Amino acid sequence: MGSNPRQRPNIVFILSDDQGPWALGCAGNGEIRTPHLDRLAAEGTRFSSFFCTSPVCSPARASLLTGRIPSQHGVHDWIRGGNVGERPIEYLAGQTAYTELLAADGYTCGLSGKWHLGDSRTPQKGFTHWYVHQTGGSAYYNAPMIRDGELIREPGYLTDVITDDALTFLDAQRDGGPFYLSVHYTAPHSPWIDNHPREYVEMYDDCAFDSCPQEPKHPWSIRTAPWSDNQQENLKGYFAAVTAMDANIGRILDKLEEMGVRGDTLVCFMSDNGFNCGHHGIWGKGNGTFPFNMFDNSVKVPAIFSQPGRIPQGRVCDELVSGYDFMPTLLEYVGGFTHPEAEKLPGRSFLPELLGEESGGGRDDIVIYDEYGPVRMVRTREWKYVHRYPYGPHELYHIAADPEERTNLIDVPEAEEHRRAMLDRLNRWFVTYADPRRDGSREAVTGFGQLELAGPDGQGRKTYQEEG
Repeated sequence: MGSNPRQRPNIVFILSDDQGPWALGCAGNGEIRTPHLDRLAAEGTRFSSFFCTSPVCSPARASLLTGRIPSQHGVHDWIRGGNVGERPIEYLAGQTAYTELLAADGYTCGLSGKWHLGDSRTPQKGFTHWYVHQTGGSAYYNAPMIRDGELIREPGYLTDVITDDALTFLDAQRDGGPFYLSVHYTAPHSPWIDNHPREYVEMYDDCAFDSCPQEPKHPWSIRTAPWSDNQQENLKGYFAAVTAMDANIGRILDKLEEMGVRGDTLVCFMSDNGFNCGHHGIWGKGNGTFPFNMFDNSVKVPAIFSQPGRIPQGRVCDELVSGYDFMPTLLEYVGGFTHPEAEKLPGRSFLPELLGEESGGGRDDIVIYDEYGPVRMVRTREWKYVHRYPYGPHELYHIAADPEERTNLIDVPEAEEHRRAMLDRLNRWFVTYADPRRDGSREAVTGFGQLELAGPDGQGRKTYQEEG
């Protein structure tokens, strides 16, 4: 641990919900309005190939917090059971989170917004400020929240309310030691229609939405996907949710400036998982289809890091990095932390890439792995292979020649060598890191929510909701 915690940077970690990698102005989308995120990218480094560990919220969030893959931490689907009620479940009990390490070293840790990792009423993982959503999603007005351990309803617009709470936390840190603040928005997750302030919705009245081509419905699309006769209103709501969130992120950046701590604060922004708004004929992320999909728009997320004076400004890094790399990178950035189980974790710090330094060859041959229950993916710059246990169907894409993932080469004889090599990589990696008690390839994940702890920890109870 460090000798003087007051020398450590403050940290503000902003996490959106279901934001596609394409849904940012600074990522090249000329239709969506994100001036404050664009400003943050201009003041820092944006990663163009940042992958979530699972294309659904709770598993991806658990991986960011613990550095473990889903087949280690055991959260394989969005948490449906054990959030509140008679039998709350602490899904990450006994698993070290980086916030616990920060808190032990003198950081004051606050959470404003979505938790969605079980037992929502109880502050966990080193957080002393705890204002969270009771479950994981809801309407944006009259949302079910928890303040001071009490179940309440918030009449205001949720994105504003989460920000108000975050600003209250920041105001309380003016004279203290280093702070860590997680701001977890529910935006831009559905619902979209009649859920966002008209001023933001009306910004998109005349938008062509060329950035979201409405392709024919994917044959695997789930019954509950938000299809309608007029997708224009869905798109207006989704874009409005992003822009309203962006305006509130501007309030946070302005608060850090007003406090005089912007230069002493690392600001991280990313989404939990990606999203398709008609791309590939899908509305949703990994569970927008069944079997689950691993398209890049589902598994890639926007990611921006900024601390003026330390992180290069206005830079785009195209290195392949993953959510399981986030924790080791953050701990190395802050400096002096030793994770008690570091040798068992799959991630590697991308700090040299973040700081614009030469990596010394440490990340020359980066391979990204992803999973969602019995579906697993291995991804290099050139190729992507998706394996579905136990029987398939499987997919193989030559990303270098087919970046839109249109041509599945799984049955093409000329690609057989690549298929075998990718499958071998996939198997060896998961044998190395998966915990047999929580191995997702053995879990009957449906995409309709997790009810109980995975594997034997669930003590024989029904683990996954079978349908919506």
